[in-house]
Amino acid sequence: MAGRWMDLGMFNAHGVPGADALGAAIEHMVTGIASPVDTDRGLTARLRYLTKTDAGYEAMDRAGIHVAPRTLIAWLAEERTPNKANRTRLDAAYWDLRRRNVATDLKHRLNNDGRGTRVEINPVDQSGVERKHQRDVASRSINVRGVWDRAVDAWLDEDLQELDAIWDQIIEDIGSEYDAYSNVSSIGWAA
Repeated sequence: MAGRWMDLGMFNAHGVPGADALGAAIEHMVTGIASPVDTDRGLTARLRYLTKTDAGYEAMDRAGIHVAPRTLIAWLAEERTPNKANRTRLDAAYWDLRRRNVATDLKHRLNNDGRGTRVEINPVDQSGVERKHQRDVASRSINVRGVWDRAVDAWLDEDLQELDAIWDQIIEDIGSEYDAYSNVSSIGWAA
C-alpha cells in the first residue's frame, strides 16, 4: 500500500485505507430484500431466494445451515420458524448468494463497455488536524478503466491484499500526488 499516511490519526486525521473504501463502495452497489430476516416477510423472501437454485443450497451450506429436508420444508411452509442462530445464518447465506449473483452485473456496469467509471475520491478528513499539520489535498475525480473485473472478484473473495494492489493502480493515475490518496474518507461513483 502506498502511504505517506502511515501514522493516520496521529494528528487527528480520519480516514480508511483506499482498498477498504473500494470494497465498501462495491458492497454499497449490492441491493436486496429490505425486510429484516426476523420478520415473516423477510424470512419467507430469503428462503424462497435460497431454495430456487442449487447455488442457494450451496450458499446455505457455506453459511452453516445443516437441517433435515423436512425442517426446511416446514420453514418454507411457515409451519416452523428457524431459531435465531439459523435466521442469522439464512441472512448470511442470502447476502452471500446475492453478491455472487450480482457480480457479473457489477463488472458490466463498472466496465461500462470499456469506458470505465468516473470515481470521486475524497481525501482524509483533516478537520481535527491543527492548521500547521494539515496537508493541502483536494477531492479528485478520475476515470477508472481496466481494473473492475479484478476489483469485483477481489471484493467477492474478500481479498484485501488484491483490493489494495488495485487501489494502488487506481491512484497512480492521479500523478505525483497519488500517495496522498492511499487513505481516504470515502470514494463514490454513479454506475
